[in-house]
Amino acid sequence: QSQLSQALNGLSDRAKEAKEFLVQLRNMVQQIQENSVEFEACLVAQCDALIDALNRRKAQLLSRVNKEHEHKLKVVRDQISHCTVKLRQTTGLMEYCLEVIKENDPSGFLQISDALIRRVHLTEDQWGKGTLTPRMTTDFDLNLDNAPLLQSIHQLDFVQMKVSSPVPAPPILQLEECCTHNNSATLSWKQPPLSTVQVEGYILELDDGNGGQFREVYVGKETMCTVDGLHFNSTYSARVKAFNKTGVSPYSKTLVLQTSEDTQSEEQTLPFPVPLERSQLRRMSPFSSTLNLQPSFPGRSYFELRSSAHQLSLHSSLQSLNSAVDIKKMVAVAWFSFDPASAHADIIFSNDNLTVTCNSYDDRVVLGKTGFSKGLHYWELSIDRYDNHPDPAFGVARIDVLKDAMLGKDDKAWAMYVDNNRSWFMHNNSHTNRTEGGITKGATVGVLLDLTRRTLTFSINEDQQGPVAFENLEGLFFPAVSLNRNVQV
Repeated sequence: QSQLSQALNGLSDRAKEAKEFLVQLRNMVQQIQENSVEFEACLVAQCDALIDALNRRKAQLLSRVNKEHEHKLKVVRDQISHCTVKLRQTTGLMEYCLEVIKENDPSGFLQISDALIRRVHLTEDQWGKGTLTPRMTTDFDLNLDNAPLLQSIHQLDFVQMKVSSPVPAPPILQLEECCTHNNSATLSWKQPPLSTVQVEGYILELDDGNGGQFREVYVGKETMCTVDGLHFNSTYSARVKAFNKTGVSPYSKTLVLQTSEDTQSEEQTLPFPVPLERSQLRRMSPFSSTLNLQPSFPGRSYFELRSSAHQLSLHSSLQSLNSAVDIKKMVAVAWFSFDPASAHADIIFSNDNLTVTCNSYDDRVVLGKTGFSKGLHYWELSIDRYDNHPDPAFGVARIDVLKDAMLGKDDKAWAMYVDNNRSWFMHNNSHTNRTEGGITKGATVGVLLDLTRRTLTFSINEDQQGPVAFENLEGLFFPAVSLNRNVQV
């Protein structure tokens, strides 16, 4: 019995290791799927960038061909005009000489014959060598050498990275430095002692406080992160993993955190225009940022999970660790782009659906992909092109807003339309609050949707445009723009 018991203990340890190994393999399956989606997106973006570069180069080369075409036509047309004039003069001289030859008076003929002979010889000399030779060839002496590019395209392939170092070991959560305060949680971790594997960064994940799916809330090089905006009186699970060029480590042990009960603490609201903290949120996108906080906000992340009948979205809000101001309520940051599915057919999309224009002279409407029903939301749109003084409109709308008219023509949209001198607010085709100050190319239009106060406010180049535009807003609102072919945002 003793021997069998000892043998069973060893077998039990192996079974436990096997279960842990299966969990690790299942996590690898999920990670492979996530990495595949991310890698495919990166590949598509790289190929699209090459296609865009080729299209731009094609446009440049076509422009050169058109210039050569116009140059050749101009030279030939000038020669046609010059030759036509000379031929008309020569023909006139010939007709006059033939009339003179018919003259029966010898003395009259002799008086003008010498001058006519000299003029005929002079005119003949003017038709000298080269005069009747084309000054321009019909061929285009432009040969496109595309062989090197085609060769490069055929050679386009993945570069297999050599494994120079192993995958990092799982980080260790430092329990003595991890804590919660109200609805915030601070987590700290480190590499295992004696670990010599190079680490490029860490990925911190939290669940939704209800045992749901884990979400990335921080990616960066820091080893400490404060997460704000959690639900009060909730239990969250946290884990962290390390990564380098070789790959991603297994997860650390999972840490369970309990937030405080709701203390109904006073919230600090943000004035308009949104101050420095908001301006630091800018990325290449005109709207917001992704959840990869490492480039500008190492070690600090704010998020809140919200659920509605329409969507489950992850809202992030950020603040620098060095900020001395304790802001309890931050600007909500939600990634969204323009929505091709609900837009008018005349809308033209580019830049991963972050840039739009239109192929019609009539106003057409396009919506953002994300709808908002709670919270404070601010986004900006930059005017990339502004020709012939159009009247683009910016604001919010219901999903079933009219798509073939200016934003605000019906009762499903609340908008500000603006030209190069002034702006108006418009809802249900009612125009109010004309305000001086318009837009030009390069201008920035800001939209502040405060669904706590149920108001909508606009800004141009970070200065508030007019009073509060609309009040008593309630329901689900989508970012919206109407524009025609003379403007691109």
